[in-house]
Amino acid sequence: MDRGIDGFRMDAVNFISKDQRFPDSMIQFGGVWGDGSPFFTSGPRVHEFVQEMMRAVFAHRSEDYLVVGETTGATVDEARLFTDPYRNELDMLFQFEHVNLDHGPGGKWDRRPVNLRDLKTSWNRWQRGLAERGWNSLYLSNHDQPRHLSRYGNDGVFRYESATLWATLLHMQRGTPFIYQGEEIGMTNAGFTRVDQYRDVESLNYYADSTARGMDPETVLEILGHASRDNARTPMQWTPEPAAGFTDGVPWIGLGPRYREINVEQDLAAPKSIYRYYQQLIRLRHELPVIATGDFQLLHAHHPALFSFSRSLGEMSLGVMGNLSGLEQAIPADLQEGELILGNYGAERRKEVLGPWEARVLDISGLP
Repeated sequence: MDRGIDGFRMDAVNFISKDQRFPDSMIQFGGVWGDGSPFFTSGPRVHEFVQEMMRAVFAHRSEDYLVVGETTGATVDEARLFTDPYRNELDMLFQFEHVNLDHGPGGKWDRRPVNLRDLKTSWNRWQRGLAERGWNSLYLSNHDQPRHLSRYGNDGVFRYESATLWATLLHMQRGTPFIYQGEEIGMTNAGFTRVDQYRDVESLNYYADSTARGMDPETVLEILGHASRDNARTPMQWTPEPAAGFTDGVPWIGLGPRYREINVEQDLAAPKSIYRYYQQLIRLRHELPVIATGDFQLLHAHHPALFSFSRSLGEMSLGVMGNLSGLEQAIPADLQEGELILGNYGAERRKEVLGPWEARVLDISGLP
């Protein structure tokens, strides 16, 4: 803090209070170690410890700062306690509910497609749950998650549309958006094809354990290609030059094969720039208070491909919609009106139809 740091992300902060009995967690039959998280997650003194830290480290300081907690397994009710400004704990937290939706019964390596209705339900729960007290952090990618463009979207022919759609849906919600390096130019999963390209100990252990149990190495590599954390840990891609302009030396982990195509230099020169679209989203958040603090209302919750919601504050209302599919979608009649503020199709939009991975933000103030 004395060196001018503006804030901290506190890793696994809700693990700092444990069940002091330290019980063994064994599966009854077979003597296999089970899930011990109930005994070290959000323990009985976690809020006491966080409040103590805030008093000792931050209370006497006059400058503004930001304290974000990583809180695996936190519920909405716990988040309200952690982020209630009157409790003097965290400003916001990272929860994992929405990024665990594509995990099958076997966990993160048992990948399944995300059900859009489940994602809408999750985001709506957190938006409504922290509407009156507390605050949301908004993210899709970070150093522990695969690239969300490859994970949830289309990183091929609709890479621009898909990247800007997810950015729109995220940045138009109530809370504070977090941009992870590279998502603002549409970086994709690494595309590694050999195990020696990986560095993440979790990924290497999974490969060793799975192949030792007889799993086909190519199948394991395919799973790592979707789910490994190293997909998001490759160097930032600045230019199409060697090492993507990240270094003149040899980076600690290699680059994916698409860095010559996907980099800052190429994106800024493109007619459709993902980076410049992010700039427009950020500008809108600064210009329109309704985005930062307005009410959130989910619309068409059961639509299989359309994600839509409204934001309202005072006399201003916004309608946000996105087509999370590679097929055109008819727009429901109640979403067709309004003045276009921002969209990733620009003037090409049609009133009654959303194109593949199209996103729109409309001013619907005064409409019934």
